Amino acid sequence: MVDLALDQPDEAGVGELLVRGPNVVPGYWNKPEATRETFVDGWLHTGDLARIDDQGLVHIVDRAKDLINRGGENVYSVEVENALAGAPGVADAAVVAVPDEMLGEKVGAVVVPLPGSPFEIAPVLEHLRAVLADFKVPQFFAVRDEPLPRNPGGKILKRPLREGTDWGPPVHGR
Repeated sequence: MVDLALDQPDEAGVGELLVRGPNVVPGYWNKPEATRETFVDGWLHTGDLARIDDQGLVHIVDRAKDLINRGGENVYSVEVENALAGAPGVADAAVVAVPDEMLGEKVGAVVVPLPGSPFEIAPVLEHLRAVLADFKVPQFFAVRDEPLPRNPGGKILKRPLREGTDWGPPVHGR
């Protein structure tokens, strides 16, 4: 049995998922600083952003470090990535924050197109505008022919994408 809680939930009820219980480790092996940061007052701070519904079901919406704050509006990268998965011509995609002087961050998408066909941004934008709020539609796109970087477990490594992507000009001005 574990206890679940949300740390600092926003108006939509999304906050960092906290877990405690007898099956939760007490800390990291030989990493006292990381332990102090992650295990606070008996709670494991998971780094996952989640909401807990009326039936007690936990819905993970994103990783805290992947949240994009676009001018005070929260953009969950997973939501945009899921929308991109259904966009025409997209084989794979990752969404990351692009630094912006005025808004703090804007939404950027790194896209791997389907093999054998040219990638066209207009149909992708049309699809995204039909399924996402306007502020969540990426302003920046980077198209790459090679697969997205992943760890051995298959998770996309977003740090290299954030740090090593040349975004070029925005594809739209919103």
